[in-house]
Parts: sequence; structure tokens; C-alpha cells
Amino acid sequence: MLPSSQEHYLVITALGVDRAGIVNAITRHVSSCGCNIEDSRLAMLGKEFTFIMLLSGSWNAITLIESTLPLKGAEMDLLIVMKRTESQASQPTPSTVWVKVDVADSPHIIERFTDLFDSHQLNIAELVSKTQPAEGGKPPQLYIQIAAHSSATLDSSIIEPAFHQLCTELHAQGSISVVNYAQ
Repeated sequence: MLPSSQEHYLVITALGVDRAGIVNAITRHVSSCGCNIEDSRLAMLGKEFTFIMLLSGSWNAITLIESTLPLKGAEMDLLIVMKRTESQASQPTPSTVWVKVDVADSPHIIERFTDLFDSHQLNIAELVSKTQPAEGGKPPQLYIQIAAHSSATLDSSIIEPAFHQLCTELHAQGSISVVNYAQ
């Protein structure tokens, strides 16, 4: 039985020491295999970079990248992780919450905010955090940005006070925005 002509999907994570041209080498290899980059994220973490991509392509193209990328990754001294996936139809998200927080850094801070979202049945779609080193006698500062979605319309009079209470408890400066979309 021949593979179907429908689109197939693969998630790839590449991790390694950052150097000039590395992202171009990866994207060139993806293109040479006949795959399309549907979505991607790149982040610098310490001296390492991580590049996450959602690829689409024919069965042959996805199979080709699966079989050739491990060797290409080894040549570039990269850790490569791959997993087949499926296209995700857009799920209705009646509500979206965005928060920004500045707080003195310490263990468990991010966990406290992710727990707040979890306790309000919010699905975290994006989380960015960055610690600024201590300077001028001030402790290291943690900056957090979170975007989350709800499968139901949110009552902002519940999540907003809980967020502000957590900010007060942690001596954090924070802002929250809740948007309910017409369905």
C-alpha cells in the first residue's frame, strides 16, 4: 500500500551551541528535503540555542527528513529530537489572558504563576521568562510573560483579583489583560 498524498507533520527540536550560520544550515536542510516550516520558535538559553519547528510535507518528504536529519545534526554537533504529529484544527478560544510580571527572582516564582493559570482552567499557550542579573545592590529581577487560553468565556472579576493578590504576596509588579471574544 502506498502512502497517501495528504500532508504529514513532524515536530523537530534542535539544540546546540550557538554559532553563525547554524539556523540557516538547518532550514536549508529542511527545504532540501521538500518540507515546509509551518511554525517555529528560536531561543537563546545561556550559550545554547534551541530551534523548534513544525514541518509539513508529503510522506516522502517527512520520511526523508526523519532519516537524514540525525546525521546532519551529528555533523553540526546538535541534539535533535523529532516526533510525528497531526495538524491541529483551530480550537475555539473564547477567552485569552495575557500577563506581564516583574519580580525579585527566587525559586518557585514561575511555578506560582503557572499554578494560578492551572487553577483557573487556563491552557498556557506561551511562557517567556528572563532573569536580569543583580546590580546596584538590587536582587536579580525576573521578567515573566504568559499568554493563556480558556475554552469558556472568563469572568475577569475572578482571575484578575487572584492575579493581583499573588503579585502582592510576591511583591511583584504585574499587569493582566483578559479578552473575551464574541462566539
